[in-house]
This record gives sequence, C-alpha cells and structure tokens, in this order.
Amino acid sequence: MFKKTPDKFLLYLVDFAKHLNETTNYFVNYKVKDVETLKEFAKIVKRYESEADEKVHLIIKNLNDAFITPIEREDILQLTLNLDDVIDGMEDFTALMDIHQILSSDSYITEFAEYILKSSQEILLSIELMAKGRLKEVEPHAIKIKDHESKCDDLYRKSLKNLFQTEKDAIKVIQYKEIYETLENIADYCQNVASTLQSIIMKNA
Repeated sequence: MFKKTPDKFLLYLVDFAKHLNETTNYFVNYKVKDVETLKEFAKIVKRYESEADEKVHLIIKNLNDAFITPIEREDILQLTLNLDDVIDGMEDFTALMDIHQILSSDSYITEFAEYILKSSQEILLSIELMAKGRLKEVEPHAIKIKDHESKCDDLYRKSLKNLFQTEKDAIKVIQYKEIYETLENIADYCQNVASTLQSIIMKNA
C-alpha cells in the first residue's frame, strides 16, 4: 500500500508530527520570568493545541471520504488521536502552571521536559520513515520513546518522594503533585504513539 509518492494521509501525519515537534520545542525552551510571560506561555501553547484540533478534524473528515487508505483507517485515526493527546497534555500542563501561578521550573520539571522533547523528536523521525515506506526502520525509534517513558516513570517516583519529604506547605504539595503527574501523563501519551507505531509495523512490514 506504500507508494513512491507518500499518500496524503501519511503527509497529514508527518505534518502533525512536525506540529507536535514545534509545540514541544516551544514548550521546553520558552523561559517563564514573571506573571506576564507565564500568561504568554499558556496562550501560545493553547494556540498550538487549537491548531492540533483542526488537524484532527481535517484527517477525520478525509478518512470519512476516503475509499482506500495506505494503512488501516483505524490505525490512522488512532495515531492521529495519540499525537493530539501529547499536545493536549502540554496544554494541560501550561494551564496548571497558570492556575497555580508557578513562575519557574525545578530540576524535575526540566528533566521531564527533556525526555518529552526527545520523545517528540523520535516520533517525528518515526512518522517520516513510515511515510517513506521504511517501516522496518521505525522500530528502534519506537523503542527509544518507550525507554524515555520508562525514565519518566522513575523520575515521577523520585519527584514525589522528594516533594513529600521536603515540602511542608500542603497547598504546594498538591500543586506540584498535579504538575508532576501531568508531565508523566505526557510521557505516557508519547508511549501510546510508539505502541500504535509498533502495531502498524506488525500489520504492514
């Protein structure tokens, strides 16, 4: 089903993965300095999230109209929704930062963000390879994504242990627990992308 010229659905997925990577780069590299820059941070990530929703709608509309797809339409839909979940997770995080008025990252937030960025880069590489019909080359990238998620699991436990042992303010404990949990969820969403990619490999390679 893979052609020399990528099918439009594969191009849509590459475009979505590029959008995810752009969002993640902004998410990781933007520096919040005060209330105004925090507000700007949340606003821009929300814009990225809204643009992702538009991409989801476009893909679903075209799937409904398509007679033949390069891979199973259920797999295209699942991968689309997985990508959207990652961006939704980043929007959830920025909304929490704004709600709680947290103006700086700690070492745990920074480390989570680095793993999420690495996962986003692997997702883009994977989907670009898939669009070129090089499915057998995707597996190592999917494994790397799952490895990053595993490291985020360890980081989540460390962050909570440190939080409960060192923070005396109950409100801050609640706030940061929610923040760390949201970051761990984003890593899980990246892992879901990897799992869907592996399923596509099994069916089509």
